[in-house]
Amino acid sequence: MRISAYFMPTLKETPAEAQIVSHRLMLRAGMVNQCASGLYSWLPLGQRVLSKIEAIIAEEQNKIGCHRVIMPTLQPASLWQESGRYEDYGKEMLRVKDRHDRDLLFGPTNEEVITDIVRQYVKSYRDLPQILYQITWKFRDEMRPRFGVMRGREFLMKDGYSFDLDYESARATYSRIFESYLTIFDRLGLIAIPVKADSGAIGGDLSHEFQIMAETGESTIYYDAAYDAFSPEQRTFEHLQTLYAAADEKHDAANCPVPADRLKSARGIEVGHIFYFGKKYAEALNLKVSGADGQAIIPEMGSYGIGVSRLVGAIIEANHDDAGIVWPDAVAPFKVALITAKTGDAACDAIANDLYEKLQHARIEVLFDDRMERPGAKFADMDLIGIPHHLIIGNKAIQEAAIEYKNRRTGAREMIALSAIDTWINHMR
Repeated sequence: MRISAYFMPTLKETPAEAQIVSHRLMLRAGMVNQCASGLYSWLPLGQRVLSKIEAIIAEEQNKIGCHRVIMPTLQPASLWQESGRYEDYGKEMLRVKDRHDRDLLFGPTNEEVITDIVRQYVKSYRDLPQILYQITWKFRDEMRPRFGVMRGREFLMKDGYSFDLDYESARATYSRIFESYLTIFDRLGLIAIPVKADSGAIGGDLSHEFQIMAETGESTIYYDAAYDAFSPEQRTFEHLQTLYAAADEKHDAANCPVPADRLKSARGIEVGHIFYFGKKYAEALNLKVSGADGQAIIPEMGSYGIGVSRLVGAIIEANHDDAGIVWPDAVAPFKVALITAKTGDAACDAIANDLYEKLQHARIEVLFDDRMERPGAKFADMDLIGIPHHLIIGNKAIQEAAIEYKNRRTGAREMIALSAIDTWINHMR
């Protein structure tokens, strides 16, 4: 993509309303535009990041047998009245009436809708287990939306729901999704600590929050140093259940089971939450299946959420420096920034255009800064938006037949001979 043909409205100054790093950088990088309090339009750069996070989540969930669906944004109040949650949920739920005076609500969560779907079609034990999920926009009418996409009113969320015949299989499903979440966060370049949590309004007696370590986190997480060193073979639900991790309000310093020399603490941002809640919603909505003996069975259920748009902010909070965002490769809007320090110079432009074509042919996502701007402004913009790998074409490209490479994360620089650029491109694939 050539910047001259791209919509990327970067800002030099930080908007006054931005209070935290991710909000400031997302506005300055032209990733989002605030439409109203807690409501954001996602601009091309931000949308690319969202799509990459969504794709990683979907890929990992599909690997373990989850099936993707799309449920309506508006839900009938009757389902929530049936479950008993309509009056209890509170003012975060936006309630509306349609032209026929029927009560509807903007879905803050989907336990009722998914349970209604399953009770209509799943009649036999042979049809279970099932894990259904969606990635869609939700709305919660926050009293004081703040911190940009970290606490907005409208947000992109992955929510999944499991249906099993008994507790043992439900716990096995919970374990499988727990481990899938760790893989997802690892692929996103994040360190995630699963912390035992309260189930809150959703209900249930087994629940974990996934906390991302970031200096600007909302709460302090205390955890066993073993989390920093476990191998892939130890990344299991059963193993991690044996390790201590607690949010500040749950941490009892006097009775902590972890020795002081092994106890670590860091600020954390919640980006995922999973629940096992048993028969709560199946009973409320009269969901039953026929067992092998012909007797009715009430399925066991679980709920599994990830804040997709919130993750964008969390990744920035955990990956930034004074110059801007430092994206992990997996979610960067573009992998390579191609920068001409002498736009308008015929020889320099020829090298840049040839390299741009090679990168595109290799299917490497490249953002080509072909603007008639001073080099300093180009370098600042590419640092701001956080593209991981920079190729800079300047005097040395002509004088020494070499291109400067810069690693955005480490700042390391090296010269790549033009004769070796094809090898570098193949390595970047």
